[in-house]
Amino acid sequence: MTLSRRLYPAAVIGIIGGGQLGKMLAQSAQRMGYKVAVLDPSADAPARSVCHTFIHADFSDEEALIKLSDMSDVVTYEFENIDAHILRKLVSDYYVPQGAETVLTLQNRTTEKNAIKESGASIVPFENISSEADVKAFAEIHSYPLIVKTTTGGYDGKGQYYISSEQELLNENIPFEDTAFIVEKYIDLSREVSLTAARSASGEIIYFPLQENLHRNQVLYRTIAPARVDYFEKAKAEADKIMKEMLFVGVFTIEFFIDQDGELYVNEIAPRPHNSAHYTIEACNISQFDAHILSVTDQPLPEVYQHKDAIMMNLLGEDLDRLDFELFDYSEWNVHLYGKSDRKPARKMGHVTVLTDDVEAELVRLKTSFEKE
Repeated sequence: MTLSRRLYPAAVIGIIGGGQLGKMLAQSAQRMGYKVAVLDPSADAPARSVCHTFIHADFSDEEALIKLSDMSDVVTYEFENIDAHILRKLVSDYYVPQGAETVLTLQNRTTEKNAIKESGASIVPFENISSEADVKAFAEIHSYPLIVKTTTGGYDGKGQYYISSEQELLNENIPFEDTAFIVEKYIDLSREVSLTAARSASGEIIYFPLQENLHRNQVLYRTIAPARVDYFEKAKAEADKIMKEMLFVGVFTIEFFIDQDGELYVNEIAPRPHNSAHYTIEACNISQFDAHILSVTDQPLPEVYQHKDAIMMNLLGEDLDRLDFELFDYSEWNVHLYGKSDRKPARKMGHVTVLTDDVEAELVRLKTSFEKE
């Protein structure tokens, strides 16, 4: 069932995934008066402490997903890599306004990039590959360096290979026989930006400010909002093209590259709340999590405005090891800890948002305090 229906407080929102995104979705939903049921394979998932009902089960457990759906008036997700067969069954039998086809398209880099290309949006040249010979043939046209990526399963830089030369290609021993890959032209980046939008079940659309992102070791390190470059209208135009090609309900984020010549390219799309829009909790009149809940329950969406410039810093395991309880010594920091029990390097454990009247000065202060040795 995909027809829109307005749902009011006391309705049950079922969330597939109980990580930090599920937790913050549940908190928004509860603040509005909705009840929340969550399914997650981790017994101590962050969202467990903030939901009414928790189902401890794997994302591939069809019986458990049906149980979640049976108790829910609407089903959504914070984790999009759901088995295609199960997702289509849920969409067929229950109210899942996000549908199945868009998320299944975005699970695979090849189908995702083909859909973006077919929409008319600008995308970095790419090809499907299955051997070193395919990479060499692509390099003859686009030159080195190149990026080789798995078509599925890549997240926070996993499954990606930076190839600077033919010799490096031979040295990498990429497992072409084990999985499918694409190769992309390497972009000499000026900046990375992202645009978060929300579309309600009845088609109303709102946009958040353009976000400027900095990655370290292919994991998001920092977001500045609004971005310090004037690309909002260009990014919105690309998003509009993509929305004509693919159905989105709820919050989604499009990541972009800007090259040294000032050209804007779509990188990838996340059909759910996104790390780069966490600052919206403090900085905007409506957070991305509020927008998602309003969208899937088909409530009216308010126009977005930002109260103050914001800087969001991710807190990884090593950041907590270094800062520990000193996090709370900075009264201007809005600290969010996700409640993950297992602290690991490069694992997202929380984030900090700072509102400021002077972004450049604040960046200097954050470098001194946040990166404290």
